[in-house]
Amino acid sequence: MFDRYDEVAFVGATLGPLFAADPADASSARQVATFAALDVDAAATEWPFVAEERARKSLAAMREGAEDADSEALVWEYRRLFVGPGAMPVPPWGSVYTDRECVVFGEATLALRSWMRRNGIARQGDEKTPEDHIGLMLLLMAWIASHKPELLEEYLRDHLLTWSSHMLEQLEGAAQHSFYRGLAQLTKESLEGIAAEMGIQVEYPRFYR
Repeated sequence: MFDRYDEVAFVGATLGPLFAADPADASSARQVATFAALDVDAAATEWPFVAEERARKSLAAMREGAEDADSEALVWEYRRLFVGPGAMPVPPWGSVYTDRECVVFGEATLALRSWMRRNGIARQGDEKTPEDHIGLMLLLMAWIASHKPELLEEYLRDHLLTWSSHMLEQLEGAAQHSFYRGLAQLTKESLEGIAAEMGIQVEYPRFYR
């Protein structure tokens, strides 16, 4: 029986804001600051669902990048990767990868929206941001683990794990800043570790990007 919902909530609440908000935003800046002051060895020992050596490597990269957070490099890298202007190397929405037309608000977004409505779950973020944004989905994972844990396996299996590893692999390859390389690694391995711990079998869709 799975009983590590608090740790799932920790992963989502810790990593979600780093994707969901620009580093210039106060909530994201606070999260980045915690990584700048991180005791990597202690954190790697305690980080859930990821082997200690793997966690140490990712956390060290994040701390290295976070220590440079006072410069504009982190902000510009976030915007280059996820916002624009120009083509984004790593769009943060699931439907861009799984929809034949590679669009936002695609079938994956609508399926997630419908699932949330059926289960009485309010959307995260503003009305302009598609629900299948990786940051919002990590925050939603944390909320579900804390408030509706009976829905967690279904949410992960059908809506997040179907595309998260694919997107995060692309992020690791595209990131030019150590903070985002470490973030990609840590998020991917955390989600895959949760899936393994819960025994979730994922049916992966075809990726169009």
